[in-house]
Amino acid sequence: MGRMLYGMIQSLDGYISGPEGGPQLPMFGEPLHRYFNRQMENTAAAVYGRTMYEIMRAWETWDADPESSPVEKEFAPLWRRVPKVVVSTTLKAVGPNARLVSDDVEAELRRLKAETEGIIEVAGASLAASVGRMGLIDEYRLFIRPTVLGGGKPFFRPDLPLELKLAGTETLPEGTMLLTYEPVR
Repeated sequence: MGRMLYGMIQSLDGYISGPEGGPQLPMFGEPLHRYFNRQMENTAAAVYGRTMYEIMRAWETWDADPESSPVEKEFAPLWRRVPKVVVSTTLKAVGPNARLVSDDVEAELRRLKAETEGIIEVAGASLAASVGRMGLIDEYRLFIRPTVLGGGKPFFRPDLPLELKLAGTETLPEGTMLLTYEPVR
């Protein structure tokens, strides 16, 4: 059985993106990118909502760009090899190594979790809130960057109260802290 993890980079004040027209999270450099490459190597499947999937699709051809850095060229094929489940009612088709789920999402995700060995990444705050309500997320990973945005899109949705217990901490490159929490069930 797989373990579903929701993790995203966020500011010290809890935002995964800043307010429209305002400050945004700074791009991370090669040392932290290498860490995320190792994470992708260990990912058995990924679950995306429409918005996050459309953002991540850039990796389908990223390594073909001659201006891509070596660490980006390494990440692109790692991302492509991971099977993806895209949860959307508005998309009509998805790209290679991805399948679209529009109906009976909970049953599909429960089946994915039961049939997958290893880590299943859940990406996107809105999707993660829905999956969290289903009781399917086993671990929340907060990658906290030393930046304050003052507003924007929060890591946790305000309509999803959770009781969590600390499962681990790790100091990462570029002043980033990883806090890992598990739901109290």
